[in-house]
Amino acid sequence: MTTETPRGRRKAVIWISVIAAVVVLGVIGAIVATNVYTSNENAKASAAPSVAASREASTLDDSDLSGAWTVGGDSEAGYRLHEVLNGSDVTVTGRTDSVSGSATVDGTSITKATITVQVADIATDSDQRDSYFRDSAMDTAAFPEATFELSEPIADAVPSGSDTTTVTAAGKLTLHGVTKDVTADLQVGLNGDGVDISGSIPVTFSDYGVQAPSLGFVKVDDSGTVEFLVHATPAS
Repeated sequence: MTTETPRGRRKAVIWISVIAAVVVLGVIGAIVATNVYTSNENAKASAAPSVAASREASTLDDSDLSGAWTVGGDSEAGYRLHEVLNGSDVTVTGRTDSVSGSATVDGTSITKATITVQVADIATDSDQRDSYFRDSAMDTAAFPEATFELSEPIADAVPSGSDTTTVTAAGKLTLHGVTKDVTADLQVGLNGDGVDISGSIPVTFSDYGVQAPSLGFVKVDDSGTVEFLVHATPAS
């Protein structure tokens, strides 16, 4: 029978203390790293698109409004979603300027509008996240575009001068090959040579056959927001 000496017991206590300290430091390090990551990611999240963010004096008058309009340059679209990383809340936004479309205006009413977004071009600050978004979540090889089409006219949508209107638009959103009736809250205002329209559409990803990832340490909500700011000019 072996009797443990006082010196041996002291060594055992020291090693247990060292191991406990390493574990504690590891936990603290993981918490600090998570907090730093979430703070950085939240700081990188883009602000919600807004017509009021940057506007120039309009070069159009009321007689220029009626007719066909083209959506193109200075437009952007993307998404905003919420994820939980190791218990911490993170807001993620993706954006692209690969946006096109057309609209028809009658007086101050928007009677038709279609917006198309190249989904594969939507990007965040993470290549790994973007690769998952393109290949696994959205399958952009099969469904490269997302579209919003106005379902009914929006009366008195286009303001004059420097005014901004807030309106609600009923439309159809096609995402991941699935089309759903949606409602978009819009801001509309004249800007330089055209009109800016910003808005957001709440979406539930599973409604469009999109599976939100849940990897244990990170879980993405099943709901998010499609966001956009489009600049339309009179078609030549």
